[in-house]
Amino acid sequence: MNQYDLPERKNFKLILEYDGSHYHGWQRQLGVLTIQEVLESRLEVMLQSPVGVRASGRTDAGVHACGQVVNFHVHTRLRPEEILRGINSLLPPDIVVLHAEVAAESFHARFSATGKTYEYHILNRPIRSALQRRYAWHVPQPLEPQRMRECLGSLLGRHDFAAFMASGSKVKSTERTIRRADLDCLENGEMRLVFEANGFLRHMVRNLVGTIVEVGRGVRAPEEFLDILSSRDRKRAGMTAPAHGLFLTAVHYTEDLTCNS
Repeated sequence: MNQYDLPERKNFKLILEYDGSHYHGWQRQLGVLTIQEVLESRLEVMLQSPVGVRASGRTDAGVHACGQVVNFHVHTRLRPEEILRGINSLLPPDIVVLHAEVAAESFHARFSATGKTYEYHILNRPIRSALQRRYAWHVPQPLEPQRMRECLGSLLGRHDFAAFMASGSKVKSTERTIRRADLDCLENGEMRLVFEANGFLRHMVRNLVGTIVEVGRGVRAPEEFLDILSSRDRKRAGMTAPAHGLFLTAVHYTEDLTCNS
């Protein structure tokens, strides 16, 4: 095939939903099964070409997603709807592509993002659930929503979140801007904490939730939560909430990065 026969190079943007229960996170790792490995291998089978997928971020082992965004470049004549139909026929039941489109050449799932939204699910009742065991953290002790909301309200705006970052992480800045921090109390003891920010540190949401739950249980006072935030000391914060309650629900972009040609 000469250069004139080569199909157009396209930048595809995909939105993924996956159950992270059986995977060692997003990123490829030697000797273990990851979401990235499965997606890339199925795309390569379909496109008959090497594919390198770039994600908006790396979810940890056991973390779920219903709004993960990825992109990849490939020479193909296939249209987005054909990509969507073909890849879903090859993926396992716990990974699904919800949407496919051709994005602008400059679009990058990670670097074009302006923010993300995560949800953390808690089941707050004495008896655990057989059906939600992989999708919510069971906290049998009573939680006081008002105490938890006091903590969440104090997070809004720009803060240094070093106290809630995974130990040993290396980043240029530990400051992030929280745009939304809410608690929804649903039926049957279900609670959902929603966090939207311009970015998140590693384990930041899970460390926040672990500490907020301690405040909700009465183990800590809401005022102590503020002291922990300002201390920048991870040792003062609470436990890291389990991975299986965490969901990446959306990745946000401001520019029109869809290719209209």
